[in-house]
Amino acid sequence: MSSFVDEVTLYAKAGDGGNGAVAWRREAHVAKGGPAGGDGGDGGDVVFVGDDGVHSLLDFKYAPRLVARDGQPGRGKNQAGHFGEDAVAKVPLGTQIFDADTGELLCDIVEHGQRFVVCEGGSGGFGNSRFATPSRQAPEFAKPGLAGGERNLRLSLKLMADVGLLGFPNAGKSTFVARVSAARPKIANYPFTTLVPQLGVVRVPGTSKAEGRSFVIADIPGLIEGAALGAGLGVRFLKHLERVRVLLHLVEVPLEVAEAALDGSKVDTGWPHDATRGPLDLVERYEALRRELAQFSDELAARPELVALNKTDLLVADPSSLAAVKKLKKHLDRKGVPLLFLSGAAGAGVDALLLQLWARVQAEKTPSTTSNDFDPARALR
Repeated sequence: MSSFVDEVTLYAKAGDGGNGAVAWRREAHVAKGGPAGGDGGDGGDVVFVGDDGVHSLLDFKYAPRLVARDGQPGRGKNQAGHFGEDAVAKVPLGTQIFDADTGELLCDIVEHGQRFVVCEGGSGGFGNSRFATPSRQAPEFAKPGLAGGERNLRLSLKLMADVGLLGFPNAGKSTFVARVSAARPKIANYPFTTLVPQLGVVRVPGTSKAEGRSFVIADIPGLIEGAALGAGLGVRFLKHLERVRVLLHLVEVPLEVAEAALDGSKVDTGWPHDATRGPLDLVERYEALRRELAQFSDELAARPELVALNKTDLLVADPSSLAAVKKLKKHLDRKGVPLLFLSGAAGAGVDALLLQLWARVQAEKTPSTTSNDFDPARALR
């Protein structure tokens, strides 16, 4: 079972305030004691705290109740009751907290240490000593504590990353992430190997760890045509790309397709193709995924994008394959989208691509810099 959970519902209840006490001062050699009831303690709050060391909402899946402690009642000798202990829950950065009943977005946790009180504890009641007046010197009553707040909540996680990986199943996204970061996603030669999003921290080539030049890359499960309608894994994980600054779209020519084009055999890989374009139409693969992206979010589809032709070490140098690559490059040139050549497995072209991504991310962080005017070498100086 996967340990990655990005949607949970839970019940949150703050602590009730403690009741005020009705008590009297009774001491030797004191003729008139008077009221001495202490106040009740306040109930604990329910608090969410952003933590960059937490990467999933798994804990809430198996413990869907978050309840703070009640305040203690007041005591004699004007002693107040103890405050109830807060219920503090750590959540990953990128967690959105919704009221499950109304759908209202209550908070978006995006920074380490960010705190949000989702339910406030009830106030403790006053003891009877609070109500003593010259005309009412012996009040025989106290205030009860107030009830703490409660809510049904829905938590939704959207991963925080600088670069988001796009591609059909088996495009080599996981291999690329494993090559450029310390992340170790499962890698296998079949579709939907990646079932949950993966995050990796990428150090910019030519820089030391002390310089801190790095960015975060997110790999989501591969999409197929019809994902927006629920085919394959659907678009459930596309929400994890909504916060990224730059999209990296990996397009690949599978070896078995290239070989099939040479020997005339039929291989059903699930890639977009038809009788007129054939299985090696990379433009159609690219545009098919772009359509799924646009159906999910126009804003996401408008993010800056780089396209890399992956698995170039496996590309068969036959006329059909080369023509498909040239057609894709010409198509992207008209759109003003860069096409880079890459082999995630062999490492070819990786450093050049990372420099491009780093510069693009830095450009997006600086609004005054246009998205088409960046120099990777200058960004490292």
